[in-house]
Amino acid sequence: MDVQGGILQDGSPMESLEKQLICPICLEMFSKPVVILPCQHNLCRKCANDVFQAANPYWQSRGSVVSGGRFRCPSCRHEVLLDRHGVYGLQRNLLVENIIDIYKQECSSRPLKKGEHPMCKEHEDERINIYCVTCQVPTCSMCKVFGAHKDCEVAPLQTVFQGQKTELNNCISMLVAGNDRIQTIISQLEDSCQSTEENSEAAKRELCARFDALAALLEEKKAELLQRISQEQADKTAFIQSLVCQYKEQLEKSSRLVETAIQAAEETGEATFLMVRPPELPQGIVEASKGGRLDKIEQGYESMDAFSVSLDHLTEAVHALDFDPAEEDEEYFDGEEEEVEE
Repeated sequence: MDVQGGILQDGSPMESLEKQLICPICLEMFSKPVVILPCQHNLCRKCANDVFQAANPYWQSRGSVVSGGRFRCPSCRHEVLLDRHGVYGLQRNLLVENIIDIYKQECSSRPLKKGEHPMCKEHEDERINIYCVTCQVPTCSMCKVFGAHKDCEVAPLQTVFQGQKTELNNCISMLVAGNDRIQTIISQLEDSCQSTEENSEAAKRELCARFDALAALLEEKKAELLQRISQEQADKTAFIQSLVCQYKEQLEKSSRLVETAIQAAEETGEATFLMVRPPELPQGIVEASKGGRLDKIEQGYESMDAFSVSLDHLTEAVHALDFDPAEEDEEYFDGEEEEVEE
C-alpha cells in the first residue's frame, strides 16, 4: 500500500490517506480484521470471504478436514491459493489496522464542517436525513412535512443506506466471481488453443512419416522391377549377339568359298581347272548353303510388353486416401498396407 505516494499526489493528506484505506470490494474503509494477500493488496476479511465463497461455491468441510480453494485478487487479478483454513489462514495486516484507528481518532477530533454532510436544496439549513421510497431520492424532514414529499412513503436514511450498500456489495461479489469465471474460461480456451497447435504438429509429423515410409516402399519396389527388366534385357541382348557372331562366322566361311570357287571357275584349261579346284569344294559349298539353318529369334522376341505394370488401382487408392474416422478403419487400412507390402 503506497500511502506516501497518495499523500504527495493529492492536496489534502487526510483525503489521500482515506483513499488508500478504501476496500476495493465494499468501497468502504477497511473493517477489522484486515487481511493481506500474497500480492500485498488488502481486503476486509468479510469481503475476502465473500469473494472466496463466490469463486468456490462448493467449498465445504468434509468431516474434520477442510479443503482449500482459490480466488483472484480484485485489484491485480493475481491468483490467491488458500490452505484448508480458507480466508482465516491469511495473515492480518496489523499496520493497516493501526493506521485506520489513528485515522478515525483524527477524524473524530476534527470539527464537522458544514459542507461535509449533504444539505437539502429546498431547505438550506436542513440536512438530508430521510429517503423518499416513492421518488427514490434522499430528502430532508421539512420536505416530508411541508414540501414535495409530504404524500410520499419515506424510510430512515440509515436503513436504506444499509440495504442498498448490502445489495451493491452482493452485486460486486457476483461481478468479481463472474469475472473470475470468465478468466478461468479464457485460460481454458488458451490452453485448448495451445493443445490444438501441439496436436496438429504431432499429426503432421505422423502423416509425413507415413507418406515417407510409403514413398520409400515404392522406391524399393521400383528398383526391384527395374532390375528384373535390366536382367531380361541383358539375357536377350546376349542371346542376339551370340547369334550375330554365329552368322558372321558362317558369312566369312561362305565368302572364302565363293572366292575359291570364282578362282577355280576362271581357269580355262581342263587339267589346270582340275588341279586348282579343291576336291572338297562342292561338299563345302553344300555345307555353307545350310547356314540359314542356324538358330533364329522368334517374332516379337525384342518386345518388353510382359514387364508392363498397371498402377490404376494404386492411383485410385491414393485418391481415396483420407483420415480415419474410427479405430476400425485404421485397422482396415493397416491391413491394406500389409497386403501392398506383400
